[in-house]
Amino acid sequence: MSGNEKDIRIGVYVCWCGGNISDVVDVEKVVSVIKNEEGVVVARHFMFMCSEAGQKMIENDIKMRNLNAVVVASCSPKLHELTFRNTVLRAGINPYMYYHANIREQVSWAHSDSKEEATKKAIRHIRMATAYVRHAEPLEKIKVEATPAVLVIGGGVTGLRAAIDLARSGVNVYLVEKEPFLGGHVARLGETYPSGRPGWELVSRLIDELLKHDNVAIYTQATVEKVEGYIGNFDVTIKVSPRYFVKNCERIEEAISRCEKRVPDEWSYGIKTRIPILLPPYPRAYPRIPALDMKACGEDKCMGCLEPCKDAVDLTMQEQVIKLKVGAVITATGFNPYEPSEGEFGYAQYPYVITLPQFNSILKESGNGKLVVNGREVKSLAFIYCVGSRQREGRTYCSRYCCNATVYAALLVAKKFPRVKQYHFYRDIRTYGKNEVMYEQASRSGVIFVKYPEEEPPKVTAENGGLLVRSKDLLTEALTIDVPVDLVVLVTGMVPRNNKDLNEILKLPIGNDGFYQEVHPKLRPVETTLSGFLIAGTAQGPKDTLESLSSGSAAAAKAGGIVLKRIIELEPFRAFVDPGRCELSKQCIAECPYMAISVKNYEGKGEKAWVNPAICKGCGACVAVCPNNAIQIKGLTNEQVVDMIKSAAREV
Repeated sequence: MSGNEKDIRIGVYVCWCGGNISDVVDVEKVVSVIKNEEGVVVARHFMFMCSEAGQKMIENDIKMRNLNAVVVASCSPKLHELTFRNTVLRAGINPYMYYHANIREQVSWAHSDSKEEATKKAIRHIRMATAYVRHAEPLEKIKVEATPAVLVIGGGVTGLRAAIDLARSGVNVYLVEKEPFLGGHVARLGETYPSGRPGWELVSRLIDELLKHDNVAIYTQATVEKVEGYIGNFDVTIKVSPRYFVKNCERIEEAISRCEKRVPDEWSYGIKTRIPILLPPYPRAYPRIPALDMKACGEDKCMGCLEPCKDAVDLTMQEQVIKLKVGAVITATGFNPYEPSEGEFGYAQYPYVITLPQFNSILKESGNGKLVVNGREVKSLAFIYCVGSRQREGRTYCSRYCCNATVYAALLVAKKFPRVKQYHFYRDIRTYGKNEVMYEQASRSGVIFVKYPEEEPPKVTAENGGLLVRSKDLLTEALTIDVPVDLVVLVTGMVPRNNKDLNEILKLPIGNDGFYQEVHPKLRPVETTLSGFLIAGTAQGPKDTLESLSSGSAAAAKAGGIVLKRIIELEPFRAFVDPGRCELSKQCIAECPYMAISVKNYEGKGEKAWVNPAICKGCGACVAVCPNNAIQIKGLTNEQVVDMIKSAAREV
């Protein structure tokens, strides 16, 4: 079959959509006009084209009238484009010799106040559709083989969950974590809601489960250096930094006692300091041998403190470069806690103003009885919510987990230190769903909640050796209250992780909030616009632990769906080069955002531009810049576009 306009035979079918369209659009008039369009052999209207009777009508016309192109004017193509592509395929027509005109959402629903204008617009839409198929050509889907392996970037709970699900389905998994140990932020948590179990316990269970699979390779202290290729076939280069410890050391306590150098401890969010030897930070952590922070060692490479462990340490270890081949990539790199600026609510200005992650670190290691911070007993404390979240500019989003985490921390304080007075300064409490019970429990435990106005957040000042929080209280007729406390805890939200190097490699789309952007938050929540690249967890926005785990499973299901097919079918709407016209200006190569275009030597024509159809997204950016019209899009050629514009501009 050919799409040549000289032998094109088009069937046009206008749907009433049960009145959704025909109550506004004069479908009889539309058909009477369209049947005179060039190439149109038959034009009909019907109550429900998507019904079995409607589809049968189209199939019969294709066979009886020898049609080779079809237009259906009905609802959104999101609903029934595939339905009608299958209809024409059953009747023997290439499914890409079909065009779906949306005259419901874009016409009858949008212009229900003007039937005459809506009818004219419907005619223009269908004219454009007939112009499209007049120049259409039969197309075939692009088929590429997939490597049955997936790269998971990030060893927090999201990455662990995704790796486990993939491994269970038989997919080879490469898990890359840049820190010395797996676990992420959750492993640092003390008691977590609603179970009350420590965060490390959840992480350890995930690690234990992951280690049962022999089709998983885990790289810690590793970073992604390069990703090349396309969906189903990515060549990945990772760099693994040496951890210098090759096994556990029996005299590790002696080595630790010899180390005098101290740096801020990331595990406690800077509340404590640590030595250059990094021990597994929680039971059943992975790997289960120490690591040496050589940057913290200094010029002597910690030779003094490592002497008792010389048999377990190899200081000659070098960076390793490892090449991997995978079919899909899941990015689960997590988040960073918001770091308040100096002076923001007294942070970094007063020693007794700390963040919630820091407070949780203190709480985790505190016994019952007295709450002691920086050597001083705390008898009263204030939490200030929404620090770094829900701002007027920049971080306008809610961080979702902070209210739950803070109210749970309040319950822990009430349980362990019942004499400590708590004041919670909030804009709104968002302990949604089942967690609402925690808010009620906190209220009953004596916690005092103070609702401050958005435009007037509380102010923190030093007062008589302690701190004073001044705020309006909307619950008491907006009276200004002064609350002296010993400690202020800033409830900080989530901010995107600083992935500058990784972003330059992956080139994943990033939203206005700085987190990775999915295609659609509801319809395709873990997919990106780059085929084969998936995102999960807090890398794409604030989530709590449960939501992160669910997101990891969703990404694993999508990745598994890609690589387990072995043969991936892609839509054929890709750019292609006419080497006879190409003069290799290379403007298309520079313009292509997906790096899908390169130089190829065509036999008898020399070096010209070439588009890799597996990488191309059919965006058309290359078409717009080519000075010789040497690049076009299959399924949307310049000839089609020009005729569609002319058809739309004609008088009705």
